[in-house]
Amino acid sequence: MNVFDSSALIAYLRRESGGALVREQLLVGGVCSAANWCEVAQKVRFAGADWEISRALLLSYELSVEPVTQADAEDAAMLWVTGSSLSLADRLCLALTNRLTATAWTADATWRDLPHVRMIR
Repeated sequence: MNVFDSSALIAYLRRESGGALVREQLLVGGVCSAANWCEVAQKVRFAGADWEISRALLLSYELSVEPVTQADAEDAAMLWVTGSSLSLADRLCLALTNRLTATAWTADATWRDLPHVRMIR
């Protein structure tokens, strides 16, 4: 099972380095947490792109948006450490990855040494 961080989906949408690898994984299918979906929508809109087109493209794959559960929220809280660069959305993505026993795909270099994480570049 694939879990996509917002950075991976944005790299795909912007045709950035690693975007082709994200597309390959989107063809396999996977999920994105609602928190990361929000980040993708916000960044697409901020860039002046059409969210409806981006949304339709992403959902044309076997990609579903998973709600944040109570267990995810509690797991994300446990992942918080003083001084960590992991945002709340990052931690919710990792919590979803843990819950689904999945692989997280990201462009965020700070995740490099975390278990069950694959870097797109």
